[in-house]
Amino acid sequence: MSGKGFLDRYEATLSGLARRSRLRSLSSRSGLDFASNDYLGLARSKRMREAVAAALAAGTSVGATGSRLLRGNDPEHEALEAKAADVFGAERALFFGGGYVANFAVLTTLPQKGDLVVLDELVHASAHEGARAGRADVVEAAHNDASAVEDAIVAWRVMGGTGRPWIVVESLYSMDGDRAPLGELIEVADRHDAFLFIDEAHATGIYGPIGCGLAHDLEGRDNVVALHSCGKALGASGALVTAPAVLCDYLVNRCRPFIYATAPSPLMAVAAATALDIVADEPDRRERLAGLVALAGKRAENLGLPASGSQILPIIVGDNRRTMALAQALQSRGFDVRGIRPPTVPEGTARIRISLTLNVGEDDVSALFDALAGEWERAS
Repeated sequence: MSGKGFLDRYEATLSGLARRSRLRSLSSRSGLDFASNDYLGLARSKRMREAVAAALAAGTSVGATGSRLLRGNDPEHEALEAKAADVFGAERALFFGGGYVANFAVLTTLPQKGDLVVLDELVHASAHEGARAGRADVVEAAHNDASAVEDAIVAWRVMGGTGRPWIVVESLYSMDGDRAPLGELIEVADRHDAFLFIDEAHATGIYGPIGCGLAHDLEGRDNVVALHSCGKALGASGALVTAPAVLCDYLVNRCRPFIYATAPSPLMAVAAATALDIVADEPDRRERLAGLVALAGKRAENLGLPASGSQILPIIVGDNRRTMALAQALQSRGFDVRGIRPPTVPEGTARIRISLTLNVGEDDVSALFDALAGEWERAS
C-alpha cells in the first residue's frame, strides 16, 4: 500500500534537523581512533579472541536461544556474574545485553510508586528514559551538585513525599569527562535513607584497584547499585548491574527488560570475563592510558583549553555547524574524531569529543593536537 503524504512528516523532521546542522548519518571507521570507547584497546585483544575461540571449540553456543528464565541461562553467564560480583565487591551481579537497556531496566523496576528519582541533569539518556518510564516521581538536579540533590529530596519531603529517594549519577561523565562527587553523594544518600545508583560505564576497567571503578569503596552497601559496561574499556558488549542479592532477585522476578529479552550471547560473557582478568593481570594498560591522558591534558592547556583529567576530553565549540566543520577538517587529516551536538549535549555546547585509547600512541596524540592547533584557530 502506498499513497502521497505517508512520509511527509518524517521528511520534514529530517529537513529541519539538516537546517540546524543536527542531521545524523552513519559513517565507517577511518583514521586514527580518537572516537571509540575502547579505552584499553581490548576489543581486538588476542587473549579475548583466543578465549572466545576456545569456548566455541568446547561447544559454547553463539546465541543464548532464549531468555535467562527459559533456556537461555548458560554457565558462562553465571560464571561472569560470579566473577564480577567478586571483582567489584558486590553481593550479586546480573548480566544485561547492553548499558542502555540495563539503565532503563533498573530505573523502570527498582524505584517504586511513591519513590523519588533525582537525576543529575547530565546523566546518560538511558537513565532519563528509564526514570520517566518508571513509576516514581522524577526531578533533575544541577550537574555534580550534591547540595542540589539534597535540596530536591528535602523539597519533595516537604511536599509530602514518603517513599525512598534514588540518586542517579555517572561516576565519569561520557561527554564531559568529569567525575561525580561520590563521597558527598553517599553522605546525602545516608542522611535521607536514599539509594545511590552509579553508572560506572566510563570508569570500569580504568580507575580504582584492578580497574574496578570509581565507586569501588561504596559497592557492597545495601543502598548502592552500580552499572558496569562491558562494551567500553572491557572491549566486549553487554553490561553488569551489581547490587545486593535481594535487588538482583527482584530484577529477575519483576524486570520486564530482563524477563522478556533473549539473553546476551554466552560468548560475550566469556569475552567480558576474560577482559576482567586482563585488566587485573596487565596494570600497564591503565598506566599507559594515564600517560596519554596527561599528555593530552597538557597539550589542551597549551591551546588555552581546559583539561578534563580523564580519557574523555571535550573541546567545546558551541555552534553546531562550526563543530561539524572542525570534525571534518580533522577527519580529512587522518584523525577519527566526531562532533557531538544537541540533544546529546545541551544547546550551545556542541563539541569535539576526543576519546583517548590504547589504539593510538603518544606520537598520534601529539599529531592530533598539532592539527587541532591550526584548525581551532580557523574555527574560532
